[in-house]
Amino acid sequence: MKAINVIGAGLAGCEAAYQAAKCGVKVFLHEMKPCKYTPAHKSPLFAELVCSNSFRSTQKTSAIGLLKEEMNMLSSVIMEAAHASQIPAGTALAVNRDSFSQYITEKITKHTNIEIISGEVSFFNDDLPTVIATGPLTSPVLSEYISDFIGSDYLYFFDAAAPIIDASTINYDRTFFASRYDKGESAYLNCPMTKSEYDVFYNELINARQTPLKEFENDPKVFEGCMPVEIMAKRGFDTLRYGPLKPIGLIDPRDGKEPYAVVQLRLENIGRTMYNIVGFQTHLTFDEQRRVFGLIPGLENAKFLRYGVMHRNTYINSPKTLTCCYSMLKNPRIFFTGQITGVEGYIESASSGIVAGINAAYVALGKEAVVFPDITVIGALAHYISNPNVRDFQPMNANFGIIKPLPERVRGGKAKKYEAIAARSIEFLESFDYL
Repeated sequence: MKAINVIGAGLAGCEAAYQAAKCGVKVFLHEMKPCKYTPAHKSPLFAELVCSNSFRSTQKTSAIGLLKEEMNMLSSVIMEAAHASQIPAGTALAVNRDSFSQYITEKITKHTNIEIISGEVSFFNDDLPTVIATGPLTSPVLSEYISDFIGSDYLYFFDAAAPIIDASTINYDRTFFASRYDKGESAYLNCPMTKSEYDVFYNELINARQTPLKEFENDPKVFEGCMPVEIMAKRGFDTLRYGPLKPIGLIDPRDGKEPYAVVQLRLENIGRTMYNIVGFQTHLTFDEQRRVFGLIPGLENAKFLRYGVMHRNTYINSPKTLTCCYSMLKNPRIFFTGQITGVEGYIESASSGIVAGINAAYVALGKEAVVFPDITVIGALAHYISNPNVRDFQPMNANFGIIKPLPERVRGGKAKKYEAIAARSIEFLESFDYL
């Protein structure tokens, strides 16, 4: 039986292993947990969610919603687990973290074509086709080896995680349940602010103490899609009110009015015992998080089950290193996948695992590469990270801007245009037989 190696059992690594195993090859899946953990990981389970528990919109008129549908059509194990562990979140797909990781761990460990090898990997070679899925917090020893192997230094940016609150310590008298514009179930707990409350909160936030950066974290590059709330606030007084604290579409049932600003809390688990503060990724000290976030109506006496954190994420210069199959230009038997390639986000990372896993299996089987076209979101991401003409390469989320334009103009506004893009992608994948 032909075989491949996959290094790393995060979302991308698990998806790559699953897709390759489904193609009929033996997969040796290497994972350093529980022997060793990164600074951000705590659970021995596979596909651990470190930041948000939300996979964002389910609507196919959004690029991330379309990407989820594409992955459903490709029998993604990550999407299968997400649906099995889903918790209420309006039009977003949010999951119970532990249930999600447990589902994937069981699915992967019980697969007859997958063998788990525990322990840290310090090097690799191309004796077998190999998928590197070690993520943005690759261990130092392997990180150094990869840097030497690809012949260039890593790029990097800073990522941040939002705090998690004990639901029993929230003052519900000062909050209300609702989803924006009443879309979906009322899954969000909203903390409304008056102008005077926002004034106080804003000024305390922008002047709060931040955790000092470590020596290796000098000259931070903050990724726009996961920006610490205090950095966002410093861009202007109303920046938060047009971002995570946007009150539009939220009516406080107590007075029938739209608040001046709204902080939203999203469920973390199916038992409704935990909430995370939406959009509140932060680098504030723990003491300052308790003090400043305690100014949010309803959170005066909130207990923090997890504080927000910020850490350095590394990624390779993919346009100079990889093909649109996520294989190395200089060595097509070596693949990279996940956030280490510069795709940003849980779902985007898992989608890259689909492409890398299939193609690593095909290399082992002696088959021609499978190229996903850029009329699909999964293909557009692969083409973006491998485009040698990209300047100042930065991590990229799924978006319609990287997808190949429609050949003709669609009348009826953006919604109709995005519907047409989604229909084109789905039509292609319905006839896409790669197995």
